[in-house]
Parts: sequence; structure tokens; C-alpha cells
Amino acid sequence: MASILIIDDERAIRNVLKDILNNEGYTTDEATDGEEGLKKFKLANFDLVLCDIKMPKIDGIEFLQKAKEINADVPIIIISGHGNIETAVDAVKKGAFDYISKPPDLNRLLITIRNAMDKNSLVKETKVLKKKVAGIQEIIGQSAPIIKIKETIEKVASTDARVLVTGENGSGKELVARWLHEKSNRSAGTLIEVNCAAIPAELIESELFGHEKGSFTSAIKQRIGKFEQANGGTLFLDEIGDMSLSAQAKVLRALQEGKITRVGGDKEIAVDVRVVAATNKDLLKEVEEKNFRLDLYHRLGVILIHVPSLNDRREDIPLLVNHFLIEIAKDYGQAPKSIANNALELLKKHNWTGNIRELRNVVERLIILSGKEILAEDVKNYI
Repeated sequence: MASILIIDDERAIRNVLKDILNNEGYTTDEATDGEEGLKKFKLANFDLVLCDIKMPKIDGIEFLQKAKEINADVPIIIISGHGNIETAVDAVKKGAFDYISKPPDLNRLLITIRNAMDKNSLVKETKVLKKKVAGIQEIIGQSAPIIKIKETIEKVASTDARVLVTGENGSGKELVARWLHEKSNRSAGTLIEVNCAAIPAELIESELFGHEKGSFTSAIKQRIGKFEQANGGTLFLDEIGDMSLSAQAKVLRALQEGKITRVGGDKEIAVDVRVVAATNKDLLKEVEEKNFRLDLYHRLGVILIHVPSLNDRREDIPLLVNHFLIEIAKDYGQAPKSIANNALELLKKHNWTGNIRELRNVVERLIILSGKEILAEDVKNYI
């Protein structure tokens, strides 16, 4: 049953809307002004909001903007007796689903609510399908560091705050970046990934910012860089600690001004990009050694997320092993194998220098080479 929040400083209006919606089978809650409405919006998962414009403390437009920062998917319908065309257009531009004048026409109100609900359902279904198509894996684990990471993602994903993810190779930094994008207001846009360590220093600027035809010997045509490709979405700069100082300076400028210039060009191009960076290096140590810019570090590290090594979260190994047993068996088109408890204990005691990446490889090896059940002897032989 859909839940609707009614925000209006007039009790009579709230009562009328509440009676109408309850008769239609909706559950309702109400607030007397925008401030109270915002508190309730933060605490409960409403399917839709009906909101007046002229209210004390926080008016409808301010509520709309703040609510969209909290959860952009919830449709908000503005209802006001003080409006005009300019107000309606402004409300829709700021994210309102629709604008209805008081006194509202009952049929139009109910149709608008149904349309908003239908659209919201489609948005949710699209996100689920996108997740399935993209094959984004869950972050597996119940250890304290993993719970903290999940909580941080939930808090910061809907903002545009830049995030710096640190951790050893193979620990799952890329997965954190993917979930930050997936849960963000930019999830309908593209997540563009750049491995800074895999691109030669002389090509990194062209890769990030693009180049104009003829800007250097091999530039036989114009190239659109990763910043432009990620416009409206998220740019994931993996292994940012391996980026050249020259490219760092240009990235800093792009973050400061929201503009880039292609190599060999002079035209400034505005870009709307959220940057998530990751590194396995100690960037503050790199700053001391003059390999990384301190100002860029502070620009990137608005939110810091550290992904622990597998050795630092051994209690998660049974969950990860069982997840991989199911996932890999599905890839092979066979039933998942079981694993003996003493075999799991051996896996928990192993020194995982390659982290989760190494664990997955070991589980795959055990699936291929073991019998119906993975035994301790198998782990000793094949790890």
C-alpha cells in the first residue's frame, strides 16, 4: 500500500486530502510546515509527497530542494493557491513531478498521483534491471569495517561529494566506487573507469581530457576524453597515486572550475562530473616525497573510505567463500559444491596477500579440482 506525506499549514486542506487519499486506499501522514515535513521525510520511506508552497519556517520550494538531496526518486507534487505560471515552471525545474493549483480538481489530482506512482515504479524497476545487466555484486561481509563502509556509502552516495577510496590491491575498491555510483542521483548516467597505472604518463592527459586532431603526431582525429564521457555521471580514477604531476594539475583545475580543455585545444568545455578516486598508496607519504599534490589530495578526499585487507576481516571469509561457490557454479552451469568446516578453517588461517581476488581464484580452483565436497585435504593441496 503506497504511503503519501501531506505537507500544508492549513488543517482543513490536510483533512480533505487525507480523507480523499484514504478512501482511495493510500496510507497518509501529515506535517504542518516544511520543517516538520522534512523531519518526517528523513525518517520514513514515503512513496509520494503533496506539498504546499507558502508555509512558515521552510516553504515548499526549499523543502523540494532539500528532499531531492535526501531521496531524488520520491515524486513530489506541489499544490498551492498562491501560484502562477512562473512558480509552476520553477517548481518543475527544481524537481517537482507536477504543480496543481488550489482548490485541486479531484480527478486531476488522483490521475497525477497515479502517474507519479507509475513513474516511480518504472524508475525502481529500471534500477533493478540495470543492476542485473551490469552484474554489480553485493559487498559481502558482516565485519565491523564492512558494515561501516556500507553505512558510509548510504550516507554519501546521494551527494556529489568526492570520495577517496584506499586499500590494498584486490581488496574491493572498485566495488565501493560502483556502489557509490549505483546509489547516487547520477545512476542514470555513466560510470567511466580509468586505471591511471595502466596508461603511460605521456598519454594520460589525452585519455582524461581528450585531444584535437593534429595536436600530436598520432592524433589523426579528435578524441573525446573520459571527463567528457562521464558528463552527468561518475568518473572513477583508479590508482590515482600513479598519475603524473602534469595530469594532476589539470585534474585539480577540472575539479575546481568544472571545466576542461582538450590537448591541443583552447576551448574550455564545461563538465558536470562526480569524481571517485582510489589508490593502494599512502598519498600523504607521496605528498612528502613530491610525487602527489597536496591540494589535489584535499580536493579528492572530501570523504575517505578505507577498504580493509582480507587478512583484517577474516570473519567474512566463510560468507565470501559461500558466495563464490554459488556464483562460480552458476557460471559453470552446475550445482554448487559444499565445503567442510575444517576446510573453511584452513581458508580463514591463510595469508591472503592477494585479498578477495586471490580468494576467488582459490575457490574456483577448488571447485574444478575437488570432488563433490571440498575437503581440508583439497585446501592443503590446491591453495
